[in-house]
Amino acid sequence: ADMERLVERLEKAVEHLETLCQGPGMCGDASAKGLAQYVQAFDALLAGPVAEFVRISREVGGDVQQHAEMVHAGLMSERALLVVASQHQQPAENVLSELLKPISEQIQAVQNFREKNRGSKMFNHLSAVSESIPALGWVAMAPKPGPYVKEMTDAAMFYTNRILKEYKDVDKKQVDWVKAYLSIWTELQAYIKEFHTTGLTWSKSGPVATAGAKAAPAPPAGIAPPPPGPPPPPAPGSSSTDDSASRSALFAQINRGEGITSGLRHVSDDMKTHKNPALKSQGGPVRSGPKPFTAPKPACNANPSQGSSPKGPPLLELEGKKWRVENQENATNLVISDTELKQVAYVFKCTNSTLQIKGKINSITLDNCKKLGLVFDDVVGIVEIINSRDVKVQVMGKVPTISINKTDGCHVYLSKSSLDCEIVSAKSSEMNVLIPTEGGDFNEFPVPEQFKTVWNGQKLVTTVTEIAG
Repeated sequence: ADMERLVERLEKAVEHLETLCQGPGMCGDASAKGLAQYVQAFDALLAGPVAEFVRISREVGGDVQQHAEMVHAGLMSERALLVVASQHQQPAENVLSELLKPISEQIQAVQNFREKNRGSKMFNHLSAVSESIPALGWVAMAPKPGPYVKEMTDAAMFYTNRILKEYKDVDKKQVDWVKAYLSIWTELQAYIKEFHTTGLTWSKSGPVATAGAKAAPAPPAGIAPPPPGPPPPPAPGSSSTDDSASRSALFAQINRGEGITSGLRHVSDDMKTHKNPALKSQGGPVRSGPKPFTAPKPACNANPSQGSSPKGPPLLELEGKKWRVENQENATNLVISDTELKQVAYVFKCTNSTLQIKGKINSITLDNCKKLGLVFDDVVGIVEIINSRDVKVQVMGKVPTISINKTDGCHVYLSKSSLDCEIVSAKSSEMNVLIPTEGGDFNEFPVPEQFKTVWNGQKLVTTVTEIAG
């Protein structure tokens, strides 16, 4: 019922917006025909790829539909800014930050929706959108907004590929959803290349924009739930959340404008080592490097009363065809024994625990786990290790593929029957594969982390770099 009301309110809001922008003297004192060319081109993008994406998302329904409406709201906020830019000269940074605020809030709302629905059956869909939605921030990027959008699109590919793999021969609608969503960002890159190559194009002759400049009504509150504000700092081990939070924090800092330097402290001469050599011999605390898997807290709109994200109750249950193992801590005897070939296992935020999966299962995913030991018999699909740290995985039977992504510290123990397993890794470190010997022991082999790329006159050739010592 809530979803139906949300969709109904969105449709009324869009209809109202279209009516306003088609009436004489409306939509920022300009008729639809009087809009700047790049605003009309953006309207074509909304009427084409965006409309198709929303249509297919409604057919999929559920969380996917609600997420798509939020994406649409973000794009409508962006359209409003484009109309303002087409009629005004670029303002000072502090005014620009106010104009960018609705877009920044919508980005955070989209990402928060994914985090609040981690148990969703459409989690890959929500993740694909959440990882790439910071692309809306291209309006604050210069001089290369196009490559920024491309970078954000690439961030979604990991999850869209998982969707295609799962539904390729099962549900064509899901495949069409992926194509429709990615086409939005592809078309946006082409649009930016044509009209905003080095940054958002502002009017050369209009008045300077003010914080209250409104060329088109902002999307009403009914288009999406009110943005809940910046997400709380993620718990250690959540690298995927870190990426999204880091982008949101970056966007928030950009929005501060001139205020971004307000927290800097003046360094007097007596504090400079090159003018006061005695400081060098005083020692003092040594600054350590950045801690892994943490993100900076958002620079603005921070809520000091917010602590770390609340941890859910420990779970080990079968939901449909998915085994959910979540929030287990110091559990050393977790066992899943009643398995079937069509079932999958999703292990999320488990710490200092061991899990044994008996029998044959379709796939296993470890997400945001730390110091976890996994032992399993047979997997017919893939074992994926994402956003984790210090995990050990032992294969007792066979597995065709193991994927390691955004993980620091991973030991994979292969069985004799799984030596033909393909191990694919990206953005990870401290990976080792252990091969069984005739005597029952294991020989340990590190997975390369450093590569060398050269141009051979025709193409790029990449080889593993051997590090001496």
